[in-house]
Amino acid sequence: MFNRFLASIGIGSAKIDTVLEKARYAPGDEVRGIVKIQGGNVEQRIETIQLSVMTEYIRESNDTKITQHGEIGRYHVSAPFTLQAGESREVPFSFQLPHQTPLTIGRAPVWVKTELDIRGGVDPGDNDRIEVVPTAPMNTVLEALNQLGFRLRKAECEYSSRLGGKMPFVQELEFVPTTQFRGQLDELEVMFYPSDRELELVLQIDRRARGLSSFFAEAMDMDESFVRTRFTNEQLAAGSNAIAHQLSDIISRYA
Repeated sequence: MFNRFLASIGIGSAKIDTVLEKARYAPGDEVRGIVKIQGGNVEQRIETIQLSVMTEYIRESNDTKITQHGEIGRYHVSAPFTLQAGESREVPFSFQLPHQTPLTIGRAPVWVKTELDIRGGVDPGDNDRIEVVPTAPMNTVLEALNQLGFRLRKAECEYSSRLGGKMPFVQELEFVPTTQFRGQLDELEVMFYPSDRELELVLQIDRRARGLSSFFAEAMDMDESFVRTRFTNEQLAAGSNAIAHQLSDIISRYA
């Protein structure tokens, strides 16, 4: 009875360790692994094993920037079962990394959070950091931007109820022009919205102030344009040169 009481407050309770098949993924990849569970001093009822893909994003409140945790996806990987005292068990799992998972560049960590839901006890957990790299279509766009002379300056996830879609945040990749658009733009922010068949972009084109009217427009945040564009997988397969030409035409219209 005393051991059961101790387990209910986390002493001598079950422990978990999640082992991922690899540490590097692209959005849309399959994530596979095993949750290793080690029973404690008493028998315990496990309601479920839950995996969540997590990240951090910035939210402003009263002119103060606050870092919050954001859940990208959640997966239940086990039906209820009874774990005997001292029992070792391995539960395999697989799930698709959500397309909207941010890339781990700049200040955007991503990790897989594992939680064991124990009836009447403290729920043990485990966190495993992963690296999230661009998909092939994203790489094509990034190479196209590089060809146009844009250099990545910053990348972070920010709260956005308007642009976040299903999530309360969006990852913004902030570029500065170094050649073709230097003198015309202050910066270019790019947001990726990938899917299986296409890659949608939101471009925030920030024009440089030129003249008194442009100065006032900049002061009132009227010097920015939001432009949505889509590239199908077939268009992206044509390569970065073709995409660079199309992006140059779009940006030039608003520069």
